[in-house]
Amino acid sequence: MSIRANRADELDAILSLHRAAFPAEESASIVMLVEAMLGKPETPPVLSLVAEANGQLAGHVVFSPISLDSADDGYILAPLAVSPALQRSGLGTQLVNAGLAQLKAAGVSLVLVYGDPAYYGRFGFTAEAAEPYRAPYPLQYPFGWQALLLSATTPPAAPVVIRCVDALNNPALW
Repeated sequence: MSIRANRADELDAILSLHRAAFPAEESASIVMLVEAMLGKPETPPVLSLVAEANGQLAGHVVFSPISLDSADDGYILAPLAVSPALQRSGLGTQLVNAGLAQLKAAGVSLVLVYGDPAYYGRFGFTAEAAEPYRAPYPLQYPFGWQALLLSATTPPAAPVVIRCVDALNNPALW
């Protein structure tokens, strides 16, 4: 198993992986999200990692930059997909850990996620750390809004509304 940055020629395989990993009612919007995130260069850049097993893509994760009203750099983790045959094998954990390690090495101080607290809590994400950071739209599942501080950052004194890449600026995703 190897984890690496995705190549431009792998977009179709990445989209197929997301279609397979999510239920039909979710996969269409997630596929559109991934296609939009990988189709437009961002500054700072999107971190898109794939896991490859036996010459096939088995997992994919995206970390996209967010803007804050502070000097800190931040990213948001979304989405994460693992081939159905390899779910619950630890591959998703490996992908998330690889991305967090790269972001930390790059000096990023904050990573946000909107997902299952039981899953993301294993990496150190907490709702308490996310309290000062407001999602750009009302959250359907507020308990899923979590943050992980990668460096000794002082949380903002007042609430900060994050600004996401264009692909995440869709109220239906929140």
